[in-house]
Amino acid sequence: MKDSMHHWLPDHHLGVAATLSHADELVGQVADVLFAYQTRPDGTFKLEEQLAFPNTRTVVTHVAPMPRKVPLLVADALVALRSALEHALFAEVEFRDGTLDDKTARVVEIPASRTVKDFESWAKGRVKNGPASLHPGSELMKRIEGLQPFNRKDAENHPLARLALHTNHAKHRTPAVTAVRLAAMYKEDQMPRSIRSLPPRPEVPLRVGDVIAETPFGTRVPVTLFPTIGINRPGTDRWPVVMQELEEISHWVRTQAVPRLITGMEPPRPELPTRYEIAVGHVDERRAISTGSTTSAADRHKQRLGAASARIDMVDTLGQMDGSPSAEQIAAWLDHLTDEEVLDRMSRLQMTHTYDPDIVLRNFEVLKGMRDDAVGFGAEEATGA
Repeated sequence: MKDSMHHWLPDHHLGVAATLSHADELVGQVADVLFAYQTRPDGTFKLEEQLAFPNTRTVVTHVAPMPRKVPLLVADALVALRSALEHALFAEVEFRDGTLDDKTARVVEIPASRTVKDFESWAKGRVKNGPASLHPGSELMKRIEGLQPFNRKDAENHPLARLALHTNHAKHRTPAVTAVRLAAMYKEDQMPRSIRSLPPRPEVPLRVGDVIAETPFGTRVPVTLFPTIGINRPGTDRWPVVMQELEEISHWVRTQAVPRLITGMEPPRPELPTRYEIAVGHVDERRAISTGSTTSAADRHKQRLGAASARIDMVDTLGQMDGSPSAEQIAAWLDHLTDEEVLDRMSRLQMTHTYDPDIVLRNFEVLKGMRDDAVGFGAEEATGA
């Protein structure tokens, strides 16, 4: 029980778990708005075949407007993550130095230095008015130094550098800019072993007029597209997937930055939860934290999108089997399953690029089982059982 109660987290740092939970809830709100947008009945964009003799071009003719709520919530989530770092540092400084006066408190902050020189300059600025625990060479300064972007060769891609870049832009200029982009595409007669094996596509927003494919006139080449939502890293031409950007930064703050700042060593176990119930008060906050979720909002979003896609595919696949109920009944059965149950059933199907007869037969048995479950569900519904 001791380990599950996060014994490494001092009482004066319990509040940081709530800030992290709040950040994950905000990421969850981003996911909710994105899910509704990404599963629009008419899609997030429209394509049209246009003649450009001797070829035919597939051209983007419409991109659905992005809800304004998305960039605003993204900014809120990132600011909350930065606050978690700042709150943890301030709590540790006050624990070591006592209550700070206003002048001293103003210099307590987490820098995001991309070079050693920048960090040394920041550290010197704490000598005159900073608390003793932030003087150069102190234990706490060593912890802060260990979190700095300059510790990586690609300092600009360090989670703290990205966090500072996004939050500074959101606070002083405009909220994050998000847009639809194509993460991947492939010809259906050249299905890859995995999406990760596909060559990366340019990180650019999808615009009306973009040509995404060109084929000889009269030739039809079905393709599978993987649209996603990108976020612009301010001052760059990078458009990483917004939920992935949020996940990478939040995971680093929760599992690396905050624990290292608090303990000064390798992140201890157990990890802080992604979220716990913060909408009610707790007599025993530590126990409440220990029962929190370990699944992030980004992971839940990925599962939700995967399950939604699987439901659409399964209605078509099962509907083609002998003895299958109607498409409406199959859809009703799939809808009553949780996302986890849908994905669990899908995980039983194995990919085969060589049409291995054993795998094909095993997959057929799995599909028959799903068909029978749909039939049984329909029968129960009809009898009111």
